[in-house]
Amino acid sequence: MVRAAVLIVFLLSFAGHGCSQRYNAIYSFGDSISDTGNLCAGSGGCPSWDNTGKPPYGNTHFGRPTGRCTDGRVVVDFLAERFGLPLLPPSKASGGDFKKGANMAIIGATAMDFDFFKSRGLGASVWNDGSLGTQIQWFQQLMPSICGTGCKSYFSNSLFIVGEFGGNDYNAALFTPGKGMAEARSYVPQVVDRITTGVETLIGLGAVDVVVPGVLPIGCFPVYLTLYPSSNKDDYDEIGCLRSFNSLSSYHNELLKQALSGLRSKHAGVRLMYADFYAQVTDMVRSPETFGLEYGLRVCCGAGGEGPYNYNNGANCGTAGASACGDPEKYLAWDGVHLTDAAYGSIAGGWLDGTYCSPGILH
Repeated sequence: MVRAAVLIVFLLSFAGHGCSQRYNAIYSFGDSISDTGNLCAGSGGCPSWDNTGKPPYGNTHFGRPTGRCTDGRVVVDFLAERFGLPLLPPSKASGGDFKKGANMAIIGATAMDFDFFKSRGLGASVWNDGSLGTQIQWFQQLMPSICGTGCKSYFSNSLFIVGEFGGNDYNAALFTPGKGMAEARSYVPQVVDRITTGVETLIGLGAVDVVVPGVLPIGCFPVYLTLYPSSNKDDYDEIGCLRSFNSLSSYHNELLKQALSGLRSKHAGVRLMYADFYAQVTDMVRSPETFGLEYGLRVCCGAGGEGPYNYNNGANCGTAGASACGDPEKYLAWDGVHLTDAAYGSIAGGWLDGTYCSPGILH
């Protein structure tokens, strides 16, 4: 835990200091953990059902909703700031300049394509066509405006963030009546294979420095803790998280690390970095104060103090009946599914200095 404490000092020195690594751009792929506004970038703005387009989303840092699923910035925003780059525009933003970065991530994204879920009777639980394969297509459509015919050279000096992917793939089974954990576990290898294939595609396009995050410890998230409570104390680990859900996350992450090891042996000139969301978030739950926080499992924007986690699936953040805390900088969890600006800032620090990324981005 002493190593983790260094993150606080590290974050205070984000601005104004030189670093050992420079990038001309950052290109990001993922889901709601890293979306910077793609769902809301269309001509109609945010869909009416999308609460992230309503206050108090965005209030801490931007003073308004931006389509990010948090009170402020996400990890890729902090990385862009660290390297002196503009915040990544969503790739769907009309008239955007993507030479210094673009974010293909979109809320609800999966690794697998829609047909995969449809074939398993899970199509009703997947509402977004922004799978990893689709996001790579979006990126390829942007390439001529970014780098013309010199993309391999340009991308060799860019940072790529691929994920996390997998959370929504597993939610499709976990939130479908009659399916559940066994179904989700059965296709983990296919999800990891799809992520690996996506990474290889980007390497083929010229990516050299690639961060691939694992999935988060979903058993520590208030939405699962509230929807799947247990009267059996053995179903919870020592920090109050659901063992079976975290076991699913761990299974995914172990297979992903093995796959990345294989990719490293195939692509000797490529820097593949595994970002350990799981280890850092569990450490933040176990010892929030080490990261400058006070609350690990309790939601900031939630149901007015209801239950042990301040979460009610019928009164989600941004809707009537929900309210935000006045001190989000003390919370790990923002809305029960996503983290706070403060938490994402700490996570970015752990990726940069290598505490929770192997190797660290700055190493």
